[in-house]
Amino acid sequence: MSSTREKGLIVSFGEMLIDLVPTESGVSLAESPGFLKAPGGAPANVAIAVTRLGGRSAFVGKLGGDEFGHMLAGILRENGVDDKGVSFDKGARTALAFVTLRSDGERGFMFYRNPSADMLLRPDELNLELIRSVLFHYGSISLITEPCRSAHLKAMEVAKEAGALLSYDPNLREPLWPSPEEARKQIMSVCDKAEIIKVSDVELEFLTENKTIDDESAMSLWHPNLKLLLVTLGEDGCRYYTKKFHGAVQTFNVNAVDTTGAGDSFVGAFLSKIVDDQSVLEEEKKVLRFANACGAITTTKKGAILALPSDSEALSFIKDNQRRKENTFRVGYVSCLHSSL
Repeated sequence: MSSTREKGLIVSFGEMLIDLVPTESGVSLAESPGFLKAPGGAPANVAIAVTRLGGRSAFVGKLGGDEFGHMLAGILRENGVDDKGVSFDKGARTALAFVTLRSDGERGFMFYRNPSADMLLRPDELNLELIRSVLFHYGSISLITEPCRSAHLKAMEVAKEAGALLSYDPNLREPLWPSPEEARKQIMSVCDKAEIIKVSDVELEFLTENKTIDDESAMSLWHPNLKLLLVTLGEDGCRYYTKKFHGAVQTFNVNAVDTTGAGDSFVGAFLSKIVDDQSVLEEEKKVLRFANACGAITTTKKGAILALPSDSEALSFIKDNQRRKENTFRVGYVSCLHSSL
């Protein structure tokens, strides 16, 4: 049996869609001369990030019974993701998201879901055996409308009863919600079940309604069942909080082209490291440095899934970065010696 098969299964629940990424950054959607078709959707990105790094994952969600839907299912299989939890809807289309890219790689979204197939997943369509996994990861977009909301809650309940570790990344997409108040209410409604929560600085500000991103603000999300809270800070790295201590991990400097999927790459990398050994939650700095590296690499290419790194690429990136730091130190040290002579 291969080492990959021996690893615990990470099940990722939610949406998979087509991202249409502009070929030119820094322009509006109307001004873009063209778009790159890229598979995406945060939960699907996480599932593929896990397998790229040598782990086992499955995706649970619904796709349109159209060419895009079958293409996306094929991409899951090509990347080693178990797709037994994928169903198709012949009457609905696969969701599309047009992505706007600023010159610094940050992005905005315009969605075509009216409704899309992912919104129509029913509780009776769930592959419950698959959901009874080692680790169950979910977002919040599947909470927006019925019947997918009921399917989401059922999946969480089954996973929890089976003893799975629950991981939650809200992945806020505010334009999809009826109102900011409803988004805040529903996103927070499933926080207390999660043992790992990852939020971005923007999401933390939104959920707490506090523009100050600090420890006090972050800890307002803490609940008794939580084992680890992660706050990603973009180019400033991330902060982590456990029951006993907290700290920060710096990120890596790269020339960002497209930040789409960076957070999902971070999550997939982190989950792939803890699924079989939760004791690493006590050694989070090393694991989070690896996750930061994967997130950084993902920003250097357009598209989310297309940019997700392999384990060897991430390790090589970390080594190269360390080597550059050591060389910089040596040069600086020699310069100091010369100046003192």
